[in-house]
Amino acid sequence: MLLIERMKVGLTKTRERFSQGLDDLFRGGRNEEALFEDLEGLLITSDFGLETSVAIIEEVRRRQMREKVKQPEALRMLLRQVVLEYVAPSQVPVRDWSEKPTVILVVGVNGVGKTTTIGKLAHFYRQQGRSVMLAAGDTFRAAAVEQLRLWGERCDCPVIAQQHGADSASVIFDAHNAAIARGFDLLIADTAGRLHTKVNLMEELKKVKRVLGRQGVAAPHEVWLVLDATTGQNAHAQVKRFHDDLGVSGLIITKLDGTAKGGVVVGLAQTFGLPVHFVGVGETLEDLRPFDAEQFVAALF
Repeated sequence: MLLIERMKVGLTKTRERFSQGLDDLFRGGRNEEALFEDLEGLLITSDFGLETSVAIIEEVRRRQMREKVKQPEALRMLLRQVVLEYVAPSQVPVRDWSEKPTVILVVGVNGVGKTTTIGKLAHFYRQQGRSVMLAAGDTFRAAAVEQLRLWGERCDCPVIAQQHGADSASVIFDAHNAAIARGFDLLIADTAGRLHTKVNLMEELKKVKRVLGRQGVAAPHEVWLVLDATTGQNAHAQVKRFHDDLGVSGLIITKLDGTAKGGVVVGLAQTFGLPVHFVGVGETLEDLRPFDAEQFVAALF
């Protein structure tokens, strides 16, 4: 299946809700003021977020007046263009790091699909010809270690792990040493994901960063936050907390196929200005895709 088709299938719920809503508005015979008000409401209910929705509609109105756009289809295309401009800066090229091993610390609360996402990331980078090692740093959840081992077998990636309850920073430190000694390109480290309101979790993750820093290198080179699209606006609170405490360098947004409110991607992109590295639009290995703003907006509309 072509990448754009995967995106369209993955965003079926969102597109049906959003596109149908646009159809209803544009054929409803509303006056201009009511139309813009209802368009803003549609964006908000599609999880674009209040501030982002207001900003998008204000920009559409400015251009509509300047360009004297009157026809519904032309106005729809104008909205599409503005949404694309808002989300496009979050698309970045697939990274090709020079330092080896590059360390990616993957963080996020429980239930977002963090360990599965790591397995899919390992598959993606293995397909690119890179050697990948995994670190089972989520030592608080016994199933996480076994789950990561299974992904390691599936993707032909070694997994560095210790017993349940071991010190997470120690596990990831040992994995980093192993990746250095064995010449791996990439080390992807899993971490615990108890609720983001738990201060102890954040202190543990800060400790992981400090311990890696003792190696005298820039590790971790990346801190990627995994978010569940179905949580809606709660994702904003998670980004703020993790970013404030850890300096998140990019986002991975999973389960877009499970929500009718995929506009959360636009809201997050506009609010935080962080790169969206990957999006999950299905269950298969190939359904974790590098984020493509044009494909996303085309699928949305």
